[in-house]
Amino acid sequence: MLSVVTMQEQEKWDGIVKSFAGWDVYYLSGYVRAFQIHGDGEPLLFYYEQDGLKGINVVMKRDIANDPHFAGQIPAQTYFDFATPYGYGGWLIEGSGDRAALFAAYEAWCREHSIVSEFVRFHPVLDNAQYSEGGYQVISLGETVAMDLTSPEVIWANITSKNRNVIRKAQKNGVTIRSGNTPELYETFREIYNETMDKDQADPYYYFAPAFYDSIRNDLPENASIFYAQLEDGTIIAASIMLEANGRLNYHLSGSRRAYQHLAPTNLLLYEAACAGSEHGCKTFHLGGGVGSGEDSLFKFKRAFYRGDLCRFRIGKKILIPELYQKLTAMRTEITRPGFFPEYRA
Repeated sequence: MLSVVTMQEQEKWDGIVKSFAGWDVYYLSGYVRAFQIHGDGEPLLFYYEQDGLKGINVVMKRDIANDPHFAGQIPAQTYFDFATPYGYGGWLIEGSGDRAALFAAYEAWCREHSIVSEFVRFHPVLDNAQYSEGGYQVISLGETVAMDLTSPEVIWANITSKNRNVIRKAQKNGVTIRSGNTPELYETFREIYNETMDKDQADPYYYFAPAFYDSIRNDLPENASIFYAQLEDGTIIAASIMLEANGRLNYHLSGSRRAYQHLAPTNLLLYEAACAGSEHGCKTFHLGGGVGSGEDSLFKFKRAFYRGDLCRFRIGKKILIPELYQKLTAMRTEITRPGFFPEYRA
């Protein structure tokens, strides 16, 4: 049987998620709350259980009429699509029952509720794309880095020699790492993060309002913390939001002050965060990959923290109502992002 849980049932939502052995923070109601505040859509948890098989999928339900490309062209609350919340997700499935029955029930619900398409970013560490083969068009993209946190010795051994020297240099220059979860610290993080986004000429989407950070602090009190690098005079020069859940540490958002980058504060910060995660019993620390899944300078920076095997990042595409998908795409007079899915949002 397929059921849908909304944000009005947060205790039920999180109870279902935590009944799965492989759950991670991205499936929790407290995680998606911040992105609902950010305007990414309505969070929904799909739960399927039948004949020895159970599965969950968390999505953001988006009203297509709100897309600027369709302003004034289609009525509100008529056509929708799904996307994985910022980060990672996709179906988590346990048991040996019939997955085809799960996807059939899910697709029937989607068509009945005018869900035109779905875009998924599968979790590289959980490797849950394997569950959706056949149910989605699964596409393999770039690789991501997940550190092994078995012990501080294993962490250090897997860091490249060049990066170890950079970490030692940061320590010698008086950079220290601390962590916390206070409102003042989140406001400092927001300032540093926005400065980094300015430097990178980031898309407006990546600027988050104070209410977004309030949600992370209040709705994920046991999972979210800020690790920050500071100088001997107390100046905070880099900071990162880390998410910890079910034995996994995740690198979420990060920023550093340009004037102090020569001190390599983020290198030391990630090393210290990995050691703290190991002490807390975490087995992995997922750093992610490069921009657009490319092997760029960001990927190479992360790769320097782990010599071992990489994780493969995969996405999933599903067109649920082909005639509506084609109709909406035909309404676009110009596609500005070729290859983007869904095409009618390109």
